[in-house]
Amino acid sequence: MADLVYRPVVGAALGLFKALDLKIDCQGAENIPRSGGAVLVSNHISYLDFIFAGLAALPQKRLVRFMAKESVFRHRISGPLMRGMKHIPVDRKQGEAAYKHALESLRSGEIVGVFPEATISESFTLKSFKSGAARLAQEAGVPLVPVALWGTQRLWTKGRPRNFRRSHIPVTIRVGEPVEAPADQYAGAITRRLRERVQGLLEDAQAAYPQRPAGPADSWWLPAHLGGTAPTVEELRESR
Repeated sequence: MADLVYRPVVGAALGLFKALDLKIDCQGAENIPRSGGAVLVSNHISYLDFIFAGLAALPQKRLVRFMAKESVFRHRISGPLMRGMKHIPVDRKQGEAAYKHALESLRSGEIVGVFPEATISESFTLKSFKSGAARLAQEAGVPLVPVALWGTQRLWTKGRPRNFRRSHIPVTIRVGEPVEAPADQYAGAITRRLRERVQGLLEDAQAAYPQRPAGPADSWWLPAHLGGTAPTVEELRESR
């Protein structure tokens, strides 16, 4: 499959990250298969997560086709790029077409990226996982590759302005060993096992993160259970 748009976009992103002097720490990239289909599953804390999760596959010379909400594909700037990179639009009211598209991509040997929390976690903790990723892996006969991202929320997340002026922000990426998805197992059980794996990777990424908030005003990006001021799940629920 020709990628006349994807690779230049990756090059531009890497150039921007170099200019910002982002401190990207990626470990476990060898767990991404060098060939064949796989479902890459990541936590979701930033609008930029698909870029950083995709970067984890570059050492294996793989490109990831991410499933993303359809509105992103209609945007005058992001739309042409998303379509050119052959990402997969998801209409949440009619998800069958996106599921079929993703399944065909997996069967043709592609890596499909999924955020099973569906939306950004404003508490920066792991939300419940939907079972679609596990069902895709089961039906396509491919493994699930768990990924955890940390630090991306400091660049651009829900409810906060973009922060592309501040340099030296660390971004930590952890890729875990593949999780098998046997066709004869209950998708819910596989999803629970997958979530546990991502949770463990997230805790590893947080423990390895080289910076702490500079003070109370800067602690918004740290979850409450780690001493930050990000809203808890309960507070978010009460505010809605």
